[in-house]
Amino acid sequence: MSQGAQQSASHTIDVAFRITGDRIPVDHGYALYAALARVPGAGPWLHDASLVAIHLIRGHYAAPGVLRVTPTSRLTLRLAAAELPYILPLAGQAINLDGHSLRIGVPQTTLLRPATSLYAHAVTTRNGHDEARFDAEIARQLDGLEIAGKPIRGKRRVLHIKDKTVVAHTLLVTELTAADALHLQKAGLGGRRKMGCGIFMPAD
Repeated sequence: MSQGAQQSASHTIDVAFRITGDRIPVDHGYALYAALARVPGAGPWLHDASLVAIHLIRGHYAAPGVLRVTPTSRLTLRLAAAELPYILPLAGQAINLDGHSLRIGVPQTTLLRPATSLYAHAVTTRNGHDEARFDAEIARQLDGLEIAGKPIRGKRRVLHIKDKTVVAHTLLVTELTAADALHLQKAGLGGRRKMGCGIFMPAD
């Protein structure tokens, strides 16, 4: 990977907002993006920003298809550090995810960190329902990023984007150098990064 790509990755951050609420759908990627895109101030910019990623919110499973929001649950966005001012208006806002209310609190920023293995909760590709084609596309994208890590496809997941059903897979990428780990976290794999897909976190 080039020196320029390493420098760019070092200026990408995760911004984690505290949230309060009760329960949210497990499959909430599209609903979360749609809700944030309607927030005055931050929403229009978020809609147009091409490189922003929105993590899925973590919680405890409360019932089939339902997550319970916990004190450690966060709304996290990955973006260039210079773009932080654009999302600060999210703080203090109330949003609704398919009938479930959340209040967004204050944010905390963290730098991406290198790791030998990275994990993504859901990765989507065109024709992702075909595992062989999914594997080939992931290999192609990693090659395009000049990343030599080893991808390991995991559990199949089904997501709902508007009226479409989308097949995704969990993905672990191992044997990464520090520079490649930062690059992969910045670039992601597959599509729908604003809906929680293709976003990698350290697995070790």
